[in-house]
Amino acid sequence: MKTERLGVYGGTFNPPHIGHRHAAGAFVEEAALDRLLVIPDYLPPHKEYAGGATAEERLAMTRIAFAGIPRTEVSDLELCRGGKSYTSDTLAALSALGRELFFLTGTDMFLTLPAWHEPERIFSLATIACIRREDDPHLEKEIAARAAEYRATFGAKILLLRASAIEVSSSELRTGLAARDPAALRLLPDGVADYIGTRGLYL
Repeated sequence: MKTERLGVYGGTFNPPHIGHRHAAGAFVEEAALDRLLVIPDYLPPHKEYAGGATAEERLAMTRIAFAGIPRTEVSDLELCRGGKSYTSDTLAALSALGRELFFLTGTDMFLTLPAWHEPERIFSLATIACIRREDDPHLEKEIAARAAEYRATFGAKILLLRASAIEVSSSELRTGLAARDPAALRLLPDGVADYIGTRGLYL
């Protein structure tokens, strides 16, 4: 039986933006995924939830934002589970015989993984894929050093994506949306701006 290559992309997605969509597409292609699960979290364990949209509204926006990306679907796994959304629990729930897991991180997440809840479990359950910020030689060296450290300490499997991240600050985006700034609206995937406008979110 063929092993399924399953990607996991978690986040608050408050709101989902073009940077999220770009990262998902790059992840699917470069990791040669059979399927990607995009999973909005219920309560992020590493930061305070900023508000602006309910869990159900974030889920709906995420489904709109990631529509049309090949082999990609949005899951309500963490929203249904409730409580703090620990990556180790999500990966354990998805692990199965005949399935190989890949977990997508950005630069900041990648560099802080040892401080996460049960990092050993995360490294044992999935290959860690990192989409990096563009054109920062110092940061590239730091990422390479940290990848080597993770391999030596945890026996980690690391995949550094060739694609660069599209950097969007979610907090700045929410501020722009509150003012209905056209520049902020351009950072949203098709359909998300309409949903936000119809529901009166982030005002």
